[in-house]
Amino acid sequence: MLEGVTARPFRNLLIAILFVLMIALVAVIAYMEAGWSFDDALYMVTLTIFTVGYGEVRPIDTDYLHTVTMATMLFGCTGVIMVTGALVQALTQSQLEQFFGKRVERDIERLDGHIIICGFGRIGLMLAADLSMAGETFVVIEREAERCQEARELGYLCRHADATDEDVLRAVHVERARVLASVLPDDAANVFITLSARSLNAGLEIIARGERPSTERKLIQAGADKVILPTHIGAERIAELILFPKLAEYLQGAVTDEAGSAASLTSMGLELGVIVAPAAFGGRQITVGEFERRGGGLLVVRIDRREGGALRPGANDVIRPGDGLVVISRMGVPNPETIVG
Repeated sequence: MLEGVTARPFRNLLIAILFVLMIALVAVIAYMEAGWSFDDALYMVTLTIFTVGYGEVRPIDTDYLHTVTMATMLFGCTGVIMVTGALVQALTQSQLEQFFGKRVERDIERLDGHIIICGFGRIGLMLAADLSMAGETFVVIEREAERCQEARELGYLCRHADATDEDVLRAVHVERARVLASVLPDDAANVFITLSARSLNAGLEIIARGERPSTERKLIQAGADKVILPTHIGAERIAELILFPKLAEYLQGAVTDEAGSAASLTSMGLELGVIVAPAAFGGRQITVGEFERRGGGLLVVRIDRREGGALRPGANDVIRPGDGLVVISRMGVPNPETIVG
């Protein structure tokens, strides 16, 4: 399970061995240049590198041989120390791999009613942090060893594998899971994961990430219950900050206010958001009451006028083009043009 971690000690061991062999080869050639035979040179280098100290094979009676011998001692002994350290590290890591691998598998076997996060990139990292803070039980699937190790260092249950493989989804017991969030930056992978997860668990709630707006329809068709478009959300947020800075502050206050937070609304199946009245509203006298009735389960709690000023709306207040509306909805923040036709 700790493939990425285990690979590093063995790679270091290989590098150390190659370093010692290189030093030995150079030293043997240097002794042979002084007129020694290959057997005598190899024997002398072996004694020197491993510090056995049986004595000199031939007299070391020239400055050249003194230099070769001292260099062999210095670099050869250093190389042997590197080999020993890397070997101990590799063996220790192998034991840790067996221990933690068994523990991870044991913890995964116990999962029931859990959340599966596919991908531990920027969104996966933030999602896992929020779920962990909320005390939720979840498992991460990540195919990159370094990210998987990062997840484990943070104390998260993580399986190093490719979430597009149905066998991997079965291994984390998708059939017993409550929610699956596919947040990979690859639309094709998210569609495939959604298809696989839906076929394995018809009652699973699937939340998928999409990079392109055109992917949203494909993810819904594949079985996703909700689709998140991070780029679209980010652009909307920037537009809110530019067009309605006070409205953005109001929303931020709602999220951080413990007495009436957006989080408590979410727990009741409600969603707080912002929509901007389109230009089509200019030719019609659309009141707040009419907008709410046509929206179905929609409540307008604040209006920021495009020309400035804000109000708590009444049913007879007219919505003007460019107004920013803070709404609470049971079915997600709607497109205002679809409400009024």
